[in-house]
Amino acid sequence: MRKGYLGKKIMAVTLAGAMMLGMCACGKKNNDVTTIFDKATEETTEENYRETTEAQTKDDDVEEVYADSEYDMDYNAVSGEAYYVETEEYYYGDEEFNTNEYNDLEENPWMSVKLSPLSTFAADVDTASYSQIRTNINNGYEIDPGMVRIEEMINYFHYDYDTPTGDDKFAVYMEYADCPWNKDTQLALVSLNTEKIDFSDAPESNIVFLIDTSGSMFDDNKLPLVQQSMCMLAENLTDKDRVSIVTYAGGDEVVLEGASGADYYEICSAIEGLEAWGSTNGAAGIETAYKIAEKYFIEGGNNRVILATDGDLNVGVTSESALEKLITEKKESGVFLSVIGVGYGNYKDNKLETLADKGNGNYAYIDSIFEAKKALVDDLGANMVTVAKDVKLQVEFNPALVKGYRLIGYENRTMAAEDFNDDTKDGGEMGAGHSVTAIYEIIPVDSKMEVPSADLKYSDGADNEIYGNGEYNDELFTLRVRYKEPDEDDSKLSDYVCNTSAYTKEGSDNLRWAASVAAFGMYLKDSEYMGDTNRKLIISLAESTKDSKDDEYKQEYIELVNTYFENMD
Repeated sequence: MRKGYLGKKIMAVTLAGAMMLGMCACGKKNNDVTTIFDKATEETTEENYRETTEAQTKDDDVEEVYADSEYDMDYNAVSGEAYYVETEEYYYGDEEFNTNEYNDLEENPWMSVKLSPLSTFAADVDTASYSQIRTNINNGYEIDPGMVRIEEMINYFHYDYDTPTGDDKFAVYMEYADCPWNKDTQLALVSLNTEKIDFSDAPESNIVFLIDTSGSMFDDNKLPLVQQSMCMLAENLTDKDRVSIVTYAGGDEVVLEGASGADYYEICSAIEGLEAWGSTNGAAGIETAYKIAEKYFIEGGNNRVILATDGDLNVGVTSESALEKLITEKKESGVFLSVIGVGYGNYKDNKLETLADKGNGNYAYIDSIFEAKKALVDDLGANMVTVAKDVKLQVEFNPALVKGYRLIGYENRTMAAEDFNDDTKDGGEMGAGHSVTAIYEIIPVDSKMEVPSADLKYSDGADNEIYGNGEYNDELFTLRVRYKEPDEDDSKLSDYVCNTSAYTKEGSDNLRWAASVAAFGMYLKDSEYMGDTNRKLIISLAESTKDSKDDEYKQEYIELVNTYFENMD
């Protein structure tokens, strides 16, 4: 943990030059994304830096010490000119000073199947939690419990699920196995997977980049990173797409309107010309962005606002509840929302998650050009093309086989059982190639572990009559999925049964990997439900999967877990 200094932390941003110069200088796109990305990630040498002396200042009770100050050389992607950027991060006493905001929700408790056989929740494909956790661990920062959303950690990774067949919207996968951290329970995995598409084959897109250019976005890991990321995304657009750019600081400005997606130079020139200054009137920017999106609305197309910000809204509509009301109204336009979070120190995760959840959208946190590539290139179709909206899942457990259950994660996505059939209640959105994975810890009916329950006078006999005759004794649970087509208002319903034949003692690679991530998330939250979870269990589960050495993101996860525990020593 870094303590007791006010440091000027410089982050290398030469990536912008290496990537943008090659793509923009000639005025046309380079279709070899991998080549450009590889060139952009060449290591910066010591010659790129200039060292300066240390300085120390004191102000009243707060001691502020300047650590070594350095300058990074960056490049303007359009002009090709080099310039130097200096940024600051502030530390006070023994704790890093920050005004980050998170919503810390109480974990889902054990539920009695006898009293509550139905578990209902909205699909969630956000991944922001995991990348924020990674940033904090790698920088030696403490993990705020509210930052840890286990479902987002699990859904950050790709799994070996089947793809949909025929006219099916989803491929559904279910299994269960013994729980690795509690000998008296089992783990059940439920997943939905949609068909992946090449973005070039996607419907026409009407995209509005809504970019925060307020003063808080000055740091290298904020606006400069957003500029690199948006240009990387723009490289994948074609002449069938339309692009507009809206910025906001003290007010809002339309920088580009209705440009062809094929005009990469014009789009990136506009993006690279942005500068950070002033206050943050995000509400004004949202209003204008949706107005532009509606103006160029494409029937049957992909209409989307992409908001990039640190969430530090301080002018106009600023409260979480007021932002929720605003974005709930805007989603009725049929325009979807993607939220890209950046930065640290004044980061408002709670506001950005609300905007994404209530605005028919998804939420990612970008901390590096590598994460930008994953979110905006590798997973472009999933994050930008909605194939199902208002997706809800409902699991009904069989009391003849299960006496208790606990949904791990999804605390802010749980719903009342009756909301499942109510089409006015919002669910989650899924894109082309998205998968949603949920883990339940369940207590088998013959387990020694007890679950809080109550004696019922009238329903015990009914339970015995329905389940005691053996008709459903090979069914662990039934999964129901309800969703709407992107441009429709009436939902569709499908049912799937998980039979006892889906049991294996150790589970598949999919279940073991998800269990490792869930265990790590519970450990980070210091969960009362984590049982025997420790470093060895988390690592052994992850390394037991066959692709743990081939998948770069899974390799990074294993390294991250080790780094976390080493930092604790």
